[in-house]
Amino acid sequence: MSSATAGLKAKMVVDKSYKIAEIDPRIYGSFVEHLGRAVYGGIYEAAHPTADTYGFRNDVKTLIQELNVPIIRYPGGNFVSGYNWEDGVGPLGDRPKRLELAWRTIEPNEVGTNEFARWAKEIGSEVMMAVNLGTRGVDAARNLLEYCNHPGGSYWSDLRRSHGYEQPHKIKTWCLGNEMDGSWQIGQKTPQEYGRIAYETAKAMRLVDPTIELVSCGSSSTAMPTFPEWEAVTLDHTYEIADYISLHQYYGNRDHDSANFLARSMDMEHFIRTVASTCDYVKAKKRSKKTMYLSFDEWNVWYHSNDTDAKIDPWTIGPPQLEDVYNFEDALLVGSMLITLLRHADRVKMACLAQLVNVIAPIMTENGGRAWRQTIFYPYLHASRYGRGESLLPIVDSPKYDAQDYTDVPYLDSAVVYREEEELTIFAVNRHLDEALGLRCDVRGFEDYRIIEHIVLEHEDLKAVNTAEVESVKPHSRGGAECRDGFVHARLSKASWNVIRLKKA
Repeated sequence: MSSATAGLKAKMVVDKSYKIAEIDPRIYGSFVEHLGRAVYGGIYEAAHPTADTYGFRNDVKTLIQELNVPIIRYPGGNFVSGYNWEDGVGPLGDRPKRLELAWRTIEPNEVGTNEFARWAKEIGSEVMMAVNLGTRGVDAARNLLEYCNHPGGSYWSDLRRSHGYEQPHKIKTWCLGNEMDGSWQIGQKTPQEYGRIAYETAKAMRLVDPTIELVSCGSSSTAMPTFPEWEAVTLDHTYEIADYISLHQYYGNRDHDSANFLARSMDMEHFIRTVASTCDYVKAKKRSKKTMYLSFDEWNVWYHSNDTDAKIDPWTIGPPQLEDVYNFEDALLVGSMLITLLRHADRVKMACLAQLVNVIAPIMTENGGRAWRQTIFYPYLHASRYGRGESLLPIVDSPKYDAQDYTDVPYLDSAVVYREEEELTIFAVNRHLDEALGLRCDVRGFEDYRIIEHIVLEHEDLKAVNTAEVESVKPHSRGGAECRDGFVHARLSKASWNVIRLKKA
């Protein structure tokens, strides 16, 4: 990108009539797997100075509550495909230590279903519970559901009550396995095998509790050789009994090409559109009146820790696995991925930034010590805080560039959220690495709205990171956007994440 592109300008039109859909707040969900220090040393550390009476870290709890996370997927992930849920309930002294095969660690089972459900309720989150369809199946899934949701008078519900949890957890959302198309998965299935076991498991679970929502397992990424055939075959079984199908996707910048890296959200867009169209094909094939919605329940940047992870010795408790230290450009891509989710609010109803603490996460901790915000914390915070309401379709005219893997990449990446008679929020990423982008946005349909804040996340160094000692990458509110005669005028700094908030006067 040369200096010849100086003076870049983009135009945008926003109108109340250009509606995409009401945003389900659960698109701002996250994920806690029994992996690395996500649980042990992350959300839970009984000896930590801030630990509550149950052993959960209050400093971490405060940061999570700042993000206002509506739903958290648990307990995996690859972990769930070898997990016996019964190991994690009952008296602590009776719980076994197990070889955890997905990540080759020792699972002490100090935290299990009850502890996590109680903690999630305390921080204001729902639980998205996953069942093991790798080494187990229908029986374990229906028993876990009975344990969690049935009020009492049956074997499993009375067992829960004997464990000190008189009231049912009332967990609404359940994942039918995890990444069952993957060769790395314990108990990998063919599409036909998965479709059958998922359908039979769902059928039994709905007999136990007809009020639950079910997520059928989709492709592990767009790179899977069976994508999107996996969706077409598995949904042939699960379309009428499941409510959502899952999508998982991670991106990295292994070739150190930042312009290409910042365009990767276009692959996420392609993924969503392909899965939605595959769902609609199955809908047409079945002559169904039901629309299948999407749960993008794993997404993030993940690549920094790969080399370090290969050197970790197996069979320890809570080793430092998948501890990506995120830089500034990672935050920009996370911002664009959030924008992509918002632009598809009509089909994507749940999403989980993977994960929440330490393991490819916005929050990092020291065992026995501090907790801090990674760079990616901030776009996630801003979207969760200001991105609730109705997603509007912005009509964008932006200059574009060609990257190694993508063509016609708009420098301006944007989404718009409207809360009726309250607030209009413009989320915008300037992907240009060298030049500011002038934005002129037509908001004449929003009479008497004024700008109350222009938040900017920017840094001269794309590789800048936050540590326990220094928070180098943090937002400011000196963006300087103005609203004149029904038009927002803003200068979007080079390589920046912007949140422009307007409110009715």
